[in-house]
Amino acid sequence: MEIILQKAKNQFKQNLPFVIYKKPNDTNVIGLFQKNDTLFKVSDFTEKGFVFASFDGSKTVLIPESESEIISVVLDKNTAVFLEKEYVLPNESDKNNFINLVAKGIQAIENNEFKKVVLSRKETIDLVDFDLIATFEKLVQLYPSTFVYCFFHPKVGIWLGATPEQLLKSKENVFETIALAGTQKDNGSNEVFWHKKEEEEQQFVTDYIVEILKDVASDLLVSKPYSIKAGSIWHIKTDISGVLNSDFGLQQVIQLLHPTPAVCGLPKEKSKEFILENENCERTFYTGFLGELNSSFATDSVSSNLFVNLRCMEIFESQANLFMGCGITKDSIPEKEWEESINKSLTMKRVLDL
Repeated sequence: MEIILQKAKNQFKQNLPFVIYKKPNDTNVIGLFQKNDTLFKVSDFTEKGFVFASFDGSKTVLIPESESEIISVVLDKNTAVFLEKEYVLPNESDKNNFINLVAKGIQAIENNEFKKVVLSRKETIDLVDFDLIATFEKLVQLYPSTFVYCFFHPKVGIWLGATPEQLLKSKENVFETIALAGTQKDNGSNEVFWHKKEEEEQQFVTDYIVEILKDVASDLLVSKPYSIKAGSIWHIKTDISGVLNSDFGLQQVIQLLHPTPAVCGLPKEKSKEFILENENCERTFYTGFLGELNSSFATDSVSSNLFVNLRCMEIFESQANLFMGCGITKDSIPEKEWEESINKSLTMKRVLDL
């Protein structure tokens, strides 16, 4: 793996765009190293390469296959030991701001403005002697069942993440997606108990996705909900798959699915409007999507493999911006949502030498 990591270091020194990533439970690390610093964008989703898109849809950046050197290497099976540390909690002002935001969201639900809204916060952490590539290595070792990435473009910025949520996987006209909701911290047991609030939230997400896909797809298959662990966090997951109708393409399906109820809310437009008006920070690429778009370098057929940008951080100068969100329903308790956001922040904090 040293070859691809050294290539990423050299690319970064030359201020040239690149992405290195590992798909969930895969043994390969893949890198696309762009040969110039042009900012390419996706226009109709027929492009080929690695896409990096913002939450609000205003930015859809592409590292094109045709403009890049592509390297794939087998992952080294290093087993690093990570000690659990005590982390400094955000200040009381941040806590109060988030609790007030959640309370406002609950009030809007009680006023029947929407059924669910996902509200997030940003936490900024000072970094000392930060090593971008070493941090990517730590993410790969810590979170093997997630989509782990390190993305850099001089005209966009630096982002790293380890996300458990797939947006869409497609090959020709066959596609797969998931419904993901509910969060609780791992307590060392494989028996996970979910409260009514989390189960209802998960069902909201599943029902919504199935409903919007009915008009564009056939042969829809929906699994039973099951618990899945991503790092130190458990979620409820449902698998959904189907066959796209002949008059619908990748762009239409992405537009239907993004942003998902797991990162936005229900109904989508109303909850998105509330988020953009009321959140205290701009999400930019947090809760956007990223991944392989119409990729063909690894197989004979063209396929796309896209993920929602969760459990991520933006690196800016000597600081890291961490982003955490919580699904809010009528049964939410603001104090508990704050605690959930703290638990989610540990996913990234564990790889930072704080």
